[in-house]
Amino acid sequence: MTTKVFLFHPNVNGQSRANKALADAASQAGIEVRDLYNLYPDFAVDAKAEQAVLEETDRIVLQFPMYWYSSPALLKQWEDTVLEYGWAYGSTGTALQGKEVILAITQGAGADAYTPEGRFQITTEELLKPFESIRFYTGLVFKDAFVLPGTLNISDEDLQAAAKAYVTHITK
Repeated sequence: MTTKVFLFHPNVNGQSRANKALADAASQAGIEVRDLYNLYPDFAVDAKAEQAVLEETDRIVLQFPMYWYSSPALLKQWEDTVLEYGWAYGSTGTALQGKEVILAITQGAGADAYTPEGRFQITTEELLKPFESIRFYTGLVFKDAFVLPGTLNISDEDLQAAAKAYVTHITK
């Protein structure tokens, strides 16, 4: 099974200790990590190139930090550009049917903030529903998300353990 990580972080090398650790662990495990902000700094996503990569991928990992209870802007631009009618959905849009997707997200706040009683009064699962709903058009098969909360205060030891768990999660 071919697994590829599609990393959506606007400054993974300068601002993200957690996303960098996860991406580095995946790369060291032999998984291709595609830094989409590096590939498309101007947001001019090449639909055909991305579609070709997706066609040769069995398990798609969308890795991103949760920004404003959603994703960074380039992920939405990528979806809008790449998941075209006639390719990803519609009567002839079958290119993604049966492919697996894992959402891999990091959150600055702790897990307790993402509960009905917590600070944000919404669960992570509820926040991820819009992403997972694309399965109804595309035939993608969503697997359990990998969620790393509390990244603002995570220790180096816990981050390294999370990075190992991440690789296990996306390759099982």
